[in-house]
Amino acid sequence: MKKNNTDTEQESLYSDLDKMSTKELLVNINAEDKKVPEVVEKQIPNIEKLVDVIVSKMKLGGRLFYIGAGTSGRIGILDASECPPTFGVPDNWVIGIIAGGDSAIRKAVENAEDDFNQAWKDLTAYSISNLDVVIGIAASGNTPYVIGGLKKARENNIITGSISCNSESLISKEADFPIELIVGPEFLTGSTRMKSGTSQKLVLNMITTSVMIKLGRISGNKMVDMQLSNKKLVQRGVDMIVEELNIDENLAAKLLKKHKSVRAAIMKNK
Repeated sequence: MKKNNTDTEQESLYSDLDKMSTKELLVNINAEDKKVPEVVEKQIPNIEKLVDVIVSKMKLGGRLFYIGAGTSGRIGILDASECPPTFGVPDNWVIGIIAGGDSAIRKAVENAEDDFNQAWKDLTAYSISNLDVVIGIAASGNTPYVIGGLKKARENNIITGSISCNSESLISKEADFPIELIVGPEFLTGSTRMKSGTSQKLVLNMITTSVMIKLGRISGNKMVDMQLSNKKLVQRGVDMIVEELNIDENLAAKLLKKHKSVRAAIMKNK
């Protein structure tokens, strides 16, 4: 089998996908997906270092930025957008930036990822400083938009991290804290929205969840600072108050309505 010199572009381990049954397709995709958590596990020491430096910067008032293109950019925006509702933090604590701007979230913007200078322009629009941390996300590890953004960030004494799925990638060389997730050939050759994207999402989940826990945005194992944005979350909040204060559901609902925060309802009625 002829292999490309990058891990993400290697030919699939499976041939004649178009001749497989539906079950064969699903079983084989699942078999590949099972490899991802083991790859992530090997990177925990590197993820740990990055998490600790993010926490130290955010305690000083810094922010976390993700920059990426295509699938990687979308994954960054997804993770960033889930922090305010989950942890009740302002929407400028974790910021996802995608090559081509917000329109690229839904539809690919031609050549956006090839602009070496644009990421830094996008970052400076947020008045980025050396209190902040920038993580570049690129499955290939060679996206010019991400490379350029990380390079300029380092030149301005801003801590950088990277998440790629190729060994010794170019973005790793521009990162103070590189994370390389070598998941191997995709089931569909070169389709990095599959294992590569999954591995990136897992790592971002680990980073922001760990950071927010260490910043005190939970209590025990509960999301006491979550936004009460729908009936399901309001009920979850009521259930937390019932459990923590050992009171009935009606009283818990009244306390939550009064304080408009699970944390406040618990802390002010203990």
